[in-house]
Amino acid sequence: CEDCGKSLIGECRLHGPLIRAKDRVIPSRARLTLPHYLTLRVLELRAGNQQILGVFAKKVIQKRTQFGPYVGQLSTKLTRYDESRLVLQVLKDGGKYFLDTPNEDCGNWMMFVRLARNQEEQTLVAYQHRGEVYFTTVKPIEPHTELKVWYAADYAKFMEASAVFIKEESDVCPLPPVAKEPVDAWICSSCRSTFATFALLESHQCIHKDRV
Repeated sequence: CEDCGKSLIGECRLHGPLIRAKDRVIPSRARLTLPHYLTLRVLELRAGNQQILGVFAKKVIQKRTQFGPYVGQLSTKLTRYDESRLVLQVLKDGGKYFLDTPNEDCGNWMMFVRLARNQEEQTLVAYQHRGEVYFTTVKPIEPHTELKVWYAADYAKFMEASAVFIKEESDVCPLPPVAKEPVDAWICSSCRSTFATFALLESHQCIHKDRV
């Protein structure tokens, strides 16, 4: 204590505690990369103050708008798995790698985009180009609408997933039919969780192996 000149363990009983000044909170790399016409919204708050976020449009976004590339760490296994986000992989130098984002400082804002559960809510399509993954709008996105993504047809085959596609305009050619895997076809032997595709199950099992 500088007032009484004593070295103390804990607070000074005579002069009381110090006034604590906190550092300013700096947004993560992923949040800083968010385009000005997009915003993050908290959709759910889970145990441990874990926030479930979604990306929403602040103004009209035109069809055929491209975002990317997706920023992540190339890895042979995932360190972070979220059932509401797409699992992404790329071909690099003849090898197949996951685009892993263990935390917000290892990726960009695209890591917050949630997957589309059906054709109606899909606004983005994910695809690989020259070893990078991009998202492109498949229809105009109105303000306050959440951006949601699914695999393009060829990328869906690469990821061993079924194809979801938009048939909104007469000049859009339908994609070739892809055989859909049965619901809950893949079951984790460790926790009995079910997954629609083998790729998602494989990514999930990587986490179990790390914990063991």
